[in-house]
Amino acid sequence: MKTYRILIAGFGGQGVLFAGKFLAYKGLCEDKQVSWLPSYGPEMRGGTANCSVIISDELIGSPIITTPDILVAMNLPSLDKYEQSVVPGGQIYLDSTLIARDVTRTDVSVYRVPATQMASDSGLTTLANMIMVGKILKESGACAYEGLEAALKKVVSARHADLYDANLKAVNMGFNLE
Repeated sequence: MKTYRILIAGFGGQGVLFAGKFLAYKGLCEDKQVSWLPSYGPEMRGGTANCSVIISDELIGSPIITTPDILVAMNLPSLDKYEQSVVPGGQIYLDSTLIARDVTRTDVSVYRVPATQMASDSGLTTLANMIMVGKILKESGACAYEGLEAALKKVVSARHADLYDANLKAVNMGFNLE
């Protein structure tokens, strides 16, 4: 039995909540217990945002995460704030386009993903979040890569159906990143 406690943090407008919602739906599609708890500041764009996602084989007692197994830091303030809270042996994924400093801890696995640059270079400027999700799917074991399309169809709204292919491409870019 395994439980993954994932904290995704960044600025509003980076798709932090969407990435968390996708991971939660992916877990649901795999018949796992899930929790998704968004948190954001008063600003729609540019304010702080984070979400807690728990994916587990067992019932989840609380949606609150104080010590994540996985931290996704989309900006430097998020890394500064949450780096020390990751459990020893945990994973830190950071957007290396926006975060120049190294992780100070030596007891965690670190994945430096140039997600913002990759998204920009590919014409997917708003999808750095989904590139990070692809890398999480590859490295963490929280969810399987298989069945990706079904979960993506659940979270890409009908209003934004034209972005389904772009989201799929972004996830694949992150998954295939070495």
